[in-house]
Amino acid sequence: MTDEITPELFERLVDLAAFAFDPAEAEYLRKELNNQLKAIHQLEAVPLEEDVPLASHGVSYPPQSRPELRKDLWVPFENPDEILAQAPQVEDRYLGVPDIPHTKLD
Repeated sequence: MTDEITPELFERLVDLAAFAFDPAEAEYLRKELNNQLKAIHQLEAVPLEEDVPLASHGVSYPPQSRPELRKDLWVPFENPDEILAQAPQVEDRYLGVPDIPHTKLD
């Protein structure tokens, strides 16, 4: 992994993600990503003992202290036509979604 996201690499990533930024936005975002990359490198440099277990966060969260998951219940909306009336494109009571232009990747 490189130590910096170069303008060329950033442009390639923007192209792959099909984003469009003006030059000021692109430079700002590239600098912010580089700042995050520096922070990751600083965290990697923190010495840890071999027996330190991996954690998804810094506070232990044992099963006995976790709240029970809520049930995933489906509750139908009283008038779905009210929601469909707000959509820009509806066809046979389905939402119409425009095609997303894309290019085939190498």
